[in-house]
Amino acid sequence: MLCQEAAQVRYSLFPLPVRIECMVFFTLLGNRPLRLIISFHYSTKAIIIPNYKIQNIVASANLNVELDLTRLALDLNGAEYEPETFPGLIFRIKEPKTATLLFRSGKLVCTGAKTLTNVKSAINTVIDRIREAGVNIEGRPVPEVQNIVASADLGQPVNLTSAVISLGLDRVEYEPEVFPGMVYRLTNPKVVILLFGSGRLVCTGAKVPENVEAAIIKIREELHAAGLLL
Repeated sequence: MLCQEAAQVRYSLFPLPVRIECMVFFTLLGNRPLRLIISFHYSTKAIIIPNYKIQNIVASANLNVELDLTRLALDLNGAEYEPETFPGLIFRIKEPKTATLLFRSGKLVCTGAKTLTNVKSAINTVIDRIREAGVNIEGRPVPEVQNIVASADLGQPVNLTSAVISLGLDRVEYEPEVFPGMVYRLTNPKVVILLFGSGRLVCTGAKVPENVEAAIIKIREELHAAGLLL
C-alpha cells in the first residue's frame, strides 16, 4: 500500500517544512492504508484536471497571546503535553478530526484536515475551547496554509530508472536501496512529488489545490513525452 511505501521516506531528502509535514502526516495516519483515487484522465488534445485526493492540510495561525500550556493541558480534554520531549501542546478534536499544536508564543499549527473548510472549523473550535479555559483571545485569526499533501495514481506502472534520465538528474533523487520511490522536485509549482513504480504518487508542498493539479498534469505530460506512459 502507498502508506507503507511512503512511511519509509528519509526526512533528510526534504527541506525542513516538508520533513515536519511528512512526520505529522504519517503519524496521524498510522498503519491505515490511504484511500486513493486511481482514475487519471489524459488526452493528446487536451489535459483534463486529474483526480487526486487531499490527505492532509497543514495550516498555521497566531492567537497573539501567550499561552500557559501547563494549565491548558489540564483544562483541555484530549490535550497532550510533554515539554521534555516536545515544546508544544497537542490538542486533538474529533470533528473535524484534526490535531492542533499549540505553542507558548500563541502560535498554532493545525494538521489532519482534508479541506480548507475543515481547517477553519478546527481552528475556530480550538479557539472556543481555549476561551472556555479562561484565555482572552481577540478576534479570529486567519489561518495560513503551509502545506497540502495529496495522493493520486497515474493508472499504470512507471519505470523509475528511465524516469530519472528523462526528468533530469538535477531535479530527481532516486536511491532504490534506501527508498523505493523517486523524489521529483518541481519549481513551478514549487512542490515535491514522490513517485513509485506502481504509478502511485504523493504530492507535498502545495499551498493551494491548484498547485496539486498543475504538478500532476506536469509530471504526466513529461512522462508521456518520454514514452513512459501511454
